[in-house]
Amino acid sequence: MKKVEAIIRQEKLEALKAAVHEHYEITGMTVAQVLGCGQQKGQNYVRGQKVLTTLLPKVTVSFVLADEAVESVIDLIIDICHTEEVGDGKIFVYPIEEVIRIRTREHGRSAIS
Repeated sequence: MKKVEAIIRQEKLEALKAAVHEHYEITGMTVAQVLGCGQQKGQNYVRGQKVLTTLLPKVTVSFVLADEAVESVIDLIIDICHTEEVGDGKIFVYPIEEVIRIRTREHGRSAIS
C-alpha cells in the first residue's frame, strides 16, 4: 500500500474529487487546507532588504491506495491539476506499512476498502 499526497491549487479540488469518484472505487480521501510556497515565491531582495516569502493557500489531498492503483491515480491528478503554470503543486508517494480500521480492528487492504 502507498499514500499518495498531492498539494494542489484550491480551484482544482472539486474537479479532482469528481474525477476520482467517477473513475475509481476509492472509498476515502483526506483534504486539508494548507499554506505554502515553492518556486512561485522565492526570496526576494528589494533595495538590499530581504523580503519575506508570502505563503499561498493550497489544498492537500491524500489517498491510501493499493500499489496497483498508484500510477493511474497519479496520472489522474496530473491530468486534472496541470495548468502549465508555476504553482500547480507536487505529488508525494509514501510507503504504508500498516493500516488499521479502529471500529472493526481490520488490518491491511480490508481496512481501506
